[in-house]
Formats: sequence, structure tokens, C-alpha cells
Amino acid sequence: MATPTEIAKRYFQAAADRDVDAMVACWAPGGLERFVGQQEVLAPGGVREYFTELFAAFPDFHFETLDTTASRGRVAVRWRASGTFAGPGGLQGFAPNGARVEVEGCDVLRIVDELIQRNDAYFDSADMVRQLGFLPPSGSRGEEWLTRLANLRTRIAARVRGVRTERVADGVWVVRGGFPSKTMNVYLIEEDGGVVMFDAGISDMTAAVRAAGARLGGIRRVVLGHADADHRGTAPGVGAPVYCHPAEREAAESSDAWRYYWDFSKLGPYGRVVLRGAIPIWDGGAVKIAGTVEEGDDVAGFRVVELPGHAPGLIGLFRESDRLALTSDCFYTLDPQTGIKGRARVPHPAFNISTGQAAESITKLAALEPSAAWAGHADPVLGDVASQLRQAAADAPR
Repeated sequence: MATPTEIAKRYFQAAADRDVDAMVACWAPGGLERFVGQQEVLAPGGVREYFTELFAAFPDFHFETLDTTASRGRVAVRWRASGTFAGPGGLQGFAPNGARVEVEGCDVLRIVDELIQRNDAYFDSADMVRQLGFLPPSGSRGEEWLTRLANLRTRIAARVRGVRTERVADGVWVVRGGFPSKTMNVYLIEEDGGVVMFDAGISDMTAAVRAAGARLGGIRRVVLGHADADHRGTAPGVGAPVYCHPAEREAAESSDAWRYYWDFSKLGPYGRVVLRGAIPIWDGGAVKIAGTVEEGDDVAGFRVVELPGHAPGLIGLFRESDRLALTSDCFYTLDPQTGIKGRARVPHPAFNISTGQAAESITKLAALEPSAAWAGHADPVLGDVASQLRQAAADAPR
């Protein structure tokens, strides 16, 4: 019976001989060939297709095994390969151009019952692309111009999709995003060397929010204030488990960007047009919910407060030590149709499941006597917070 090392050597000798049939014979049906960071193919068909194309593109392909290391059915093979991109075949859509390449890499094979079950192949694909002439050489003027172009693209993206991050209290930061006026608020709360994210903003903020969280130790979990499109947008893309109130779970896990109770007829003509177009763009899609939170639960030193009305399971977070409130859309401090900022008010009736209940929740929040109440959009309520919130509840349409 051949050892895993012998099988690996047989496989790489077949590669050196450009013998695709012998290579495929070393594989278990359904085995996975993984070119890390590039593509994955399955044996036998995918392996056969990949190497047939490779050898047709590099007719003088030369392969050399440098060393092997084996342990418990796994064999690591370090190799060097070279060849001329002379054709007649192309490579992944590129026509042969006569470029000469030389690359080194390492394959890690898992071998069971004398057959390869899996291979993870590592090599510097960017260096190979440079040698092929599809990227400028390192240190060249062409690379300098490409770097400038990439930096310009980054600056433009930062203007459109970037965020502003500011510390609002001990261990709490607001991340403001949304083009152009940055009125979408996401909150990062310090916990266990990382942060908890409260509310998830819009999809365009994903990369910037993830980076802001990384600078603070990484986003450990996400807690949704509610599941509206503009409050779940980044949640699928930040790489952390997501929690919400039980009454929001169905909406959070739905692929539908629209809530069943929304009534756009209550908006003006301008608002109907703008928001109908914006909401699907803001949405990041369905969110996998890892668990739920309810009244009285602890989130990074804050107490969960149920504040339904705008959404059936809307929650806020309240910290007793400094009476800080993070409130999602319990109240607005802007007009959602125009973006014009102003005093605290009940959320727009077009988006509430119950405007009367939303007013009651604002009154409930006021009873906590917050020192500051930070909204899901735009600006916080500061100063005599309770009086401003009670006025907002009193002014709510009946």
C-alpha cells in the first residue's frame, strides 16, 4: 500500500510529465482542488479541465518539486514551476502573449485510501499576473500610476460610502454614514476588547463600519434596533452574529426590503419617489439571526428597553451609570422626506405600525430621564431631554 507521500510524489511527477490522465487518476471522485484566493474545482472533471488549459497555454511547462513534509495523511509539497505563455491555448480568457513566468508555491494535500481528497494550493497569483504583463512590474512608473488611480478611487468611494466616527460617551462611538449628509447612525459599544454594534445602517456603509469596528478591536456581535432596511443594511456583511427583538426576527430574516404596514400614500409626491428608490439600495438583504433580546436584557452594560410603535419590536439601549440612551427610530430629529434636521418628533406615520404606540414609547423613554438620547438618524437630543421628548409625544398626530 502506497504512503501519502508516495501518492503525492506520483501526482507531482505526473504534473511534471504534463500527463493529465495520470494526475486525474490520483484523485478521489468529488475531491476538491482549491487554488486559494482564486477558484475551486472538483475531481475528476474540474481538475482535468484546469490542467488541460494550463498545459495548452504553456507548452513548455516545467515543474520541479523542492521538498515534501508529511503528517497524518497530509502532505505539504513545495514546488517551482516555469513556462512560456505561447499557446496555442489561452488562459482564463487571456490570449497567449509569449511572456515567460516562474513561480513558487506550496500545495497541502489530504490523502485517504491512496487517493487525494483535497488539495489547497498556495502561490502568489499577483506576481504571476505581473510576469504575464497584465499588471505593471513592481517599482515601475506604470505601477505608480496604477497606485495613484487606486487611491483616487478610494478617495471617491470614501466620499460616497465613507463614515464619520466620533466618541459620544465613555466606551461609545457613533458612526455616521449615508451620502451626502451622513444621517445614518450606527453605534459601537466597547465590550471585552472589541465592540458591540447597535443598529446596522445602510448597505453602502458596510466596509467603512467594518473598518471602524476593526480599529476598536473588532465587531463581536450586532444588535438591531429594528429590522427596517436602513437599520439592517450592513448586518449581513460585518461578519458577526446578529440579534434582534423576537418581534423583528421574521422581518430581519426576510429578503423583502419592505414592511407590510408601510403606507407611502401618507408621504408627499417627492418623498414617495425618493424613498421608493432609496430603500432597496439601502437594504443589505436578509439577515441570519443568531438570537433575540428583550426588555431588561443586558447589552454591553446597557439595558434593553422595548419601544414599539415605529416597528413592532423596536428596542433602545439605556445605561444607568450615565443615563445615556441609544434609541434607534424611537423618535426622529429630521424629516425623512427632505433630510432637513430639527427638533425631536414622532417617526413619520407612513412608516409606523402604530403612531399612537410610537408616541407612548417616546413618553416611556422620557420617563427614564436620559442625559442624552441618540437617534437612529441625524442628531441626538441633548439638554432637557425628557421635556423635549414629552413635547414630541404630545405633538404626535392622533
